[in-house]
Amino acid sequence: MKAGEGRVEGFLSSTKTQFVIPVYQRSYDWTISQCNQLLDDIVKAGSNYEIKAHFIGSIVFIHDDVYTTTGVKELVIIDGQQRLTTLTIIYIVLYNIFKEMNNLDKINEIKETYLVNKFAGNSMKLCPTENNKKAMSYLLSHDDNQEYNDFSKIIENYNHLKGRINYQNYLDVERGLSKLLFVEISLDRNNDNPQRIFESLNSTGLELSQADLIRNYILMGLERQNQENIYVNYWEYIEKFAKDEATNKSKVSDFIRDYLTLENKKIPNKGNVYIEFKLKYPTTSITSLEENLKAIKKFSTFYNKLINPNRENDKDIRLHIEYIHRLDINVTYPFLLKVYDDYNSGDIDKQTFIMVLELIQSYTWRRFIVGLPTNTLNKIFMNLYEKIDISNYLNSLQKSLLLKTGAQRFPKDIEVLDAMKVKDVYNIQSKNRLYFLDRLENYDNKERVNVFKNSDLTIEHIFPQNPNQKWKEELKIEDFNYIRDNYLNTIGNITLSGNNGKLSNKPFLEKRDLTNYGYKESRLWLNKYLSGIQTWDKNAIEQRFKILSDRFLKIWQYPSIELDLVVENGEINIFDADKPTHKKLDYFIFFDQKIKPNSVTELYVYVIKQLFDLQPETFFNSDLSEKLRVTKSSEKNTLNSFGKINEFYVVDTNIDSNSKFDRLKYALEIFDLEDELIIKYSI
Repeated sequence: MKAGEGRVEGFLSSTKTQFVIPVYQRSYDWTISQCNQLLDDIVKAGSNYEIKAHFIGSIVFIHDDVYTTTGVKELVIIDGQQRLTTLTIIYIVLYNIFKEMNNLDKINEIKETYLVNKFAGNSMKLCPTENNKKAMSYLLSHDDNQEYNDFSKIIENYNHLKGRINYQNYLDVERGLSKLLFVEISLDRNNDNPQRIFESLNSTGLELSQADLIRNYILMGLERQNQENIYVNYWEYIEKFAKDEATNKSKVSDFIRDYLTLENKKIPNKGNVYIEFKLKYPTTSITSLEENLKAIKKFSTFYNKLINPNRENDKDIRLHIEYIHRLDINVTYPFLLKVYDDYNSGDIDKQTFIMVLELIQSYTWRRFIVGLPTNTLNKIFMNLYEKIDISNYLNSLQKSLLLKTGAQRFPKDIEVLDAMKVKDVYNIQSKNRLYFLDRLENYDNKERVNVFKNSDLTIEHIFPQNPNQKWKEELKIEDFNYIRDNYLNTIGNITLSGNNGKLSNKPFLEKRDLTNYGYKESRLWLNKYLSGIQTWDKNAIEQRFKILSDRFLKIWQYPSIELDLVVENGEINIFDADKPTHKKLDYFIFFDQKIKPNSVTELYVYVIKQLFDLQPETFFNSDLSEKLRVTKSSEKNTLNSFGKINEFYVVDTNIDSNSKFDRLKYALEIFDLEDELIIKYSI
């Protein structure tokens, strides 16, 4: 590696040299503000004669002494492409200003010094990636009467900079460019490790996504031809498929994270996806690289449909993918990627696939209604596919979910309906509220009502949020108060209407009978019951809730299967276990480690020690150390009996087994690890 300070002007003016942006680099994506910052620095340096130089950072390139057939030397840029591209755009703006001025000397100087290699077929000095090459070629050859039809950051930034550089400041820009300094770092592929240097650059501030780092890792070490082949045949497809088409945002980092979760049965931290990818796929032969990328590419096609449901051709499957997408339960993706693969390969049929999608909705939506924590879902779906018996696909999946306990449980009918009756569904997230009403309205309907993308439909409170005096006159005071205090925002009192403004807070009968707008003339199933009743009181709301409840249980079903042969091992979450009095522990499982203790005390000390090792500050930033009586070892004489946490701390063990269980539960709740401790009593 060679490093030295130099002038940007001299670097860019190197003859018969091409600055190649390799395919593994991310696309040019500087914003207007970043372009403005660079131009401001250039203008300031050029207009202030006391400023002798301005430093713009480093440019790192691989120098392999590779020459093209035209004799042009290629320098492969691995850091600095954003600045080099923007500087080239600025030179093009100056070039066009001099064309307007008909200054032939300056036209030729800029073009032949900074933009093209005149004696090598007029090849571009800067050779960007394929998606940017077209835009750069257009700028070098176009006249302002031609239009560039595709979107390009290069074109956008050129148009902006063209508006800022003018006859008043172009000389300052020229002088400023001549004062730019940088650190030139030249790497030799045979003697240096470009990937390691690139990682070091990234750790000191180069803002690259996990996907950018993975792309560089895959492609940087390959020969040019192999780079092109791997990029075109695999990585370009992965980038295309892992894109949210609604927002045009790349989801490659998220996809790779989900794919690694599927493969490793372990969820990588969002900032460690690249590291986990390297551990999973160490660089080997081009053959093994292609094999690995072939599988990733295949799963990216399924991921494409999960994040862009309109890409699924089958309308019945698409409907349920849309529902899952709207619920934003992305934690299901590692599991669903494999189910999609089974459907695609013919291991399951369409009906089974749809039933799996419905089961996932039933499980997650029931949990939402009951108010169970969502942070347990990622671990559930991380391992869920392992429980599937291919020969008994749906049944084995149902059994696995029904066996979940505690915070992971599949809520039963009575628990769900009790919670739903009083749940505020008006003030939940809009996407969840619309999902709820959409499924209720369209269940078994031959003609679907578009609830999500229908600006004419809005949420309607039957008993209004601000009832007028007539409501008080028409209802018993106890009904009025009860509805206002308990049922106002519940599903029993909420419907959909295309005429919310006209219904407003009118009395119920006026809402029902309003010509052209009332409930009687509504085509919505949700309003069918309303069209035939005479009053909207507590009993009417509860009767409508009963009708909605019956429909709910048909849509979000609780699996009706036998479990008696499945619960043979007796493992149970500590939160669901019987009290340990007069019982003997067979074993416990904590953080996937199975241990046979001699006593409840041994279990107690082990778990507390693990939690302390995991995050000791939590014990002292809460009341946990006081609750458990965690004491410094030097003060252990104040305890009648204790367990050693480490060389500095001990925990009081002079309590009965029931109290130990209670304190363990409290600690697990503090750490948000309620599902990690499983116990089994001896029979």
